[in-house]
Amino acid sequence: MDIVERFLKYVSFETTSYDDVEEFPTSPKVFELADHLVEELKAIGIADAMVDEYGYVYGHLEATPGVEADTIGLMSHMDTSSAVSGANIKPRILKYEGGDIELNPAVAIRAEEFPNLQYFIGHELIVTDGTTLLGADDKAGIAEIVSAVEYLIAHPEVKHGRIALCFNPEEETGRGTEHISLDKFDAKYAYTVDGDRLGGIEYECFNGAGAKFKVNGINIHPGSAKNKMKNAVLIGTELIGMFPPAEAPAHTEGYEGFYHVMDFAGNESEAHISMIVRDHDRAKFEDRKAYVRRVVDYMNLKYGEGTVELDLSDTYYNMRELVEPHIEIVNKAIDVFESLGVETFITPIRGGTDGAGLTYMGVPCPNLSTGGQNFHGVMEFVSIDEMKKMIEVLVKLVSVE
Repeated sequence: MDIVERFLKYVSFETTSYDDVEEFPTSPKVFELADHLVEELKAIGIADAMVDEYGYVYGHLEATPGVEADTIGLMSHMDTSSAVSGANIKPRILKYEGGDIELNPAVAIRAEEFPNLQYFIGHELIVTDGTTLLGADDKAGIAEIVSAVEYLIAHPEVKHGRIALCFNPEEETGRGTEHISLDKFDAKYAYTVDGDRLGGIEYECFNGAGAKFKVNGINIHPGSAKNKMKNAVLIGTELIGMFPPAEAPAHTEGYEGFYHVMDFAGNESEAHISMIVRDHDRAKFEDRKAYVRRVVDYMNLKYGEGTVELDLSDTYYNMRELVEPHIEIVNKAIDVFESLGVETFITPIRGGTDGAGLTYMGVPCPNLSTGGQNFHGVMEFVSIDEMKKMIEVLVKLVSVE
């Protein structure tokens, strides 16, 4: 199957995950794609392909007879962000010749606003209709891995060691490795295929935490509310205003951490705020969490104990210090890209990665590019040219000379 056909099939499945749902996976719809992947993997020759009760898809491509090498893992996630609808995606293929890309009469990807478009001149791109995300994050990675495995099965002359596969739910909620089985994904080391522009390699990420605030107000008829009403919406707004505007995602880059308000809902009696806290430096990360607690303490001192309740928990940690002792797996990826004429660049992930979870479970796991851009929004797109190149990269990455 052509990778474009494969990718378009995957994005036809709605697999949105949700931060405010406790069940795992957070949406049963992910099983529809998982079941499809199991059928497809078995059809191309992965006899042990299966999906477990948590929605993880596993399978193995056994080593070429006579080859002894460490088992390499390849992993990508099935779920998509809830920031924008992932239902009824209407992808379109175009040849990009420069300038703006009109998605619909009201929405365009403007070259002035998205300078990375310059890298894709002359490429075939898959874009949205401007009303949904695309799902290249991370169905492009899945398509590339499956296509690479299909190539290896069809070309037995390409020698390789044993390959472990895992396609998981809940990456977007930070829970992607929460129920992973290392007995089933039994890799010595692994690569997530979940980056963006071709040639990107990442082996450090944010330390991440999630903060949920519950604001308890007192609602009194506005006609008799003086010195009695505690409006939870106004208190919540004041709480948000306690966080430095310059330390929001819209004003940070590189190694700069941030506080990001994701959701705010409520009324005079009760309000709920969801926030994520991020920093690459562990000490600064701990300082940020301490500041969150001080804000809550201040609000409770001002408005009365119990006005604001806080649920603050860590999500993942920076994997750099645990990957660096195994830097040879990063260097291996660099060598493979460059041997195929691809310029590499190493950047910190301004987010999380399933690779961080795996790394802290004892499986070092850098992240590799997919060819996608503008994730989590209606302007998301993926380069067909870069997806095809990633098949070559993955084949060579797991092959044995």
